[in-house]
Amino acid sequence: MRMEQAIVIECLAPTLDGGRYAVKRVLGQEVELAADVFKDGHDLLRAQALICGPGERSWRAVPLTYSFDADRWYGRVTLDRVGTWRFTVEAWIDRFGTWRSELEKKVAAKLDVSSELLEGGEFVHQAAPHARGTDFRRLADAAAKLVDAGVPQAERVKAALDADLLALMATFGKREGLSRAGVEYPIRVDPIDAGFAAWYEFFPRSTATEPGRHGTFRDAAKFLPRVAAMGFDVVYLPPIHPIGRTARKGPNNTLTAGPDDPGSPWAIGNEHGGHDAVNPELGSLADFDAFVQEARRLGIEVALDYALQCSPDHPWVREHPEWFFVRPDGTIKYAENPPKKYEDIYPINFWCDDREGLWNACRDVLLFWISHGVRTFRVDNPHTKPFDFWEWAIAEVHARHPDVVFLAEAFTRPKRMKNLAKLGFAQSYTYFTWRNTAAELREYLEELTRPPVSDYMRGNFFANTPDILHEYLQHGGRPAFRIRHLLAATLLPVYGIYSGYELSENVPVKEGSEEYLDSEKYQVRHRNWDAPESLAREIAAVNRVRRENRALQLYDNLRFHDSGHEDVLFYSKLSWGNDLLIAVTTDPAKAVEAELAVPRAALGLADGEPLVLESLLGGECVTWEDETAAVRFDPTTDDGPVGHVWRIVRGDPAPAEEPTA
Repeated sequence: MRMEQAIVIECLAPTLDGGRYAVKRVLGQEVELAADVFKDGHDLLRAQALICGPGERSWRAVPLTYSFDADRWYGRVTLDRVGTWRFTVEAWIDRFGTWRSELEKKVAAKLDVSSELLEGGEFVHQAAPHARGTDFRRLADAAAKLVDAGVPQAERVKAALDADLLALMATFGKREGLSRAGVEYPIRVDPIDAGFAAWYEFFPRSTATEPGRHGTFRDAAKFLPRVAAMGFDVVYLPPIHPIGRTARKGPNNTLTAGPDDPGSPWAIGNEHGGHDAVNPELGSLADFDAFVQEARRLGIEVALDYALQCSPDHPWVREHPEWFFVRPDGTIKYAENPPKKYEDIYPINFWCDDREGLWNACRDVLLFWISHGVRTFRVDNPHTKPFDFWEWAIAEVHARHPDVVFLAEAFTRPKRMKNLAKLGFAQSYTYFTWRNTAAELREYLEELTRPPVSDYMRGNFFANTPDILHEYLQHGGRPAFRIRHLLAATLLPVYGIYSGYELSENVPVKEGSEEYLDSEKYQVRHRNWDAPESLAREIAAVNRVRRENRALQLYDNLRFHDSGHEDVLFYSKLSWGNDLLIAVTTDPAKAVEAELAVPRAALGLADGEPLVLESLLGGECVTWEDETAAVRFDPTTDDGPVGHVWRIVRGDPAPAEEPTA
């Protein structure tokens, strides 16, 4: 018995670890689907991707087109819904297309094709019953014409090769040997702010206008317009819960706290409650709700810290001691990272006997804050908790609320960091803080923004955090802060700063430490936000450029070019109709001049074609006509440029609009 020859469908893309994890995209993004599809012999094939969005029960077909040079099939589809999508690929033998191709060759060779036309007529006749209305009549008429010996052969050939007939047969022709890939692959589509956002971290307790007073949510709500004026999209709050009293830490992490010392917000829980309560010193839950509403009115999302650890005074310690690490003498083990000790924090035993109860309680904390308007969580040290827990918890939340964004604060080894991204975290902290030279940044960014890493890990370039004051900022002063902000904001579409950055706060607790002196983690701070040296206006200008230019909102369009200077980073961010060139010095201590190599080929410029650039930070226009362009950087003066962001002017600049009355 004759067996139909199988069609091979393999190497589907995009996929991650054979479909074990979902690749990531952002709402509204177009994804390219691809596969290798082939069989023995000379039959022509057709292929299509089948894709199913969240909540859909049926497949949508996406036609795939064959690329001869790549020997691969490609198609594109726009992802218009947040959640998890699935796709696969199917293919079949295109009998009519194969016949049509052979007919063309025989006609070109001036051979008699009477028999071939009868064969083609039969193909069309078999397809006609699958069509309706006008399409049925067109197929029926074509079938009759192809087999009618009374019609001149030239007319029959013309009808057979008609492009409209080919399109009809592609839709209604028999799909012989139909084969489908044996696996469906997931694509996780995140909300837009998972892929493009500027984050600002601040402690609500430090927002009081009177020095020495503990700030509240009401104070923090009044602080929000200042954050909005700088152009930030997300405000991230460290833990807002009641703070433990046992072993409370004092200023600069001292072991003894005074009666008025507020303690570390990461020592969560006291007699007023745990992870689902707010610190009474900040106000009430209703005050927090009002804060979220004010943020949303200003176009800002609120991100909360999700720190799964407890103070000795947390209600869980009393109600569920089995959820912790209990020593043989009955005491509960506190957190340690020898020689450091954290007597004010108890780590959680995620593999305790009551694992189900514990995990559900941790999930319910997330659901509680989601019910109060929070859609973004910065997760504290996720690499110290089980991978299995995160995969489960994030899936549980996304099943109910697919638009929730999780940021992993995973300053850990690369493979752990990447695995957390695979498990469902939409964003991740990175090693940006420790990549300071042009060469280091280029190498690191080429890893982050290229497949396979870019398919699942989305970096969030925080320039500083309450835990990390890098020596680059300590020793580089205000120029270093200007440089790092411009780099963070233009290299990746997601970045963040911790409050005080705009004031260039850079004093460590001691030489060689990355901890701040008088760290806000252990005390209330009061700042003069109107200080003349503030970078707030410069930060606002950069964030405005980010919002106005699509090229800066994309993740995988970063390309580096020769800067002609070891301390200068030169790169492009290209988008349809919005192409940018960016150059930034990485040395805060001296002025430099670089001979930038004009990337003519990358920009599609002909030899000798002038390149017209508009400065998006300065407003002036420049024209580059040579193969290199001399550009000066001077971070040593207050107004000196640390970098340049240029928009490429294609064609004649549009005339200015006439003013209206």
